[in-house]
Amino acid sequence: MFITPAFAQTAGEQSSGASMLVQMAPLVLIFVVFYFLLIRPQQKRMKEHKAKIDAVKKGDQVVTGGGLVGKVARVDEFYVDVELAPGMKVKAVKSMLTDVVDPATAKPAND
Repeated sequence: MFITPAFAQTAGEQSSGASMLVQMAPLVLIFVVFYFLLIRPQQKRMKEHKAKIDAVKKGDQVVTGGGLVGKVARVDEFYVDVELAPGMKVKAVKSMLTDVVDPATAKPAND
């Protein structure tokens, strides 16, 4: 009829390993850039946060995941008793603490 079949011709030369390397180089470069700009700094922050939370002791002022600020009354392996007000203690999961506030630099809440 009016349409003739088109047949693709094979190239005279097979694709070599060098051309495959040239094709993979941008992907490898992107992964390396992502590792050094995103993955590595995040792992470093997580490691510092874990060390800070593991070092919590009685008397430290902490911020919970819900934003509550209080003083640590008791530390367990997995739980922390946080005193939010005099006589009001809550039990929090130790891994859900977001920050340990340095009492020397912390401002009082009512000032």
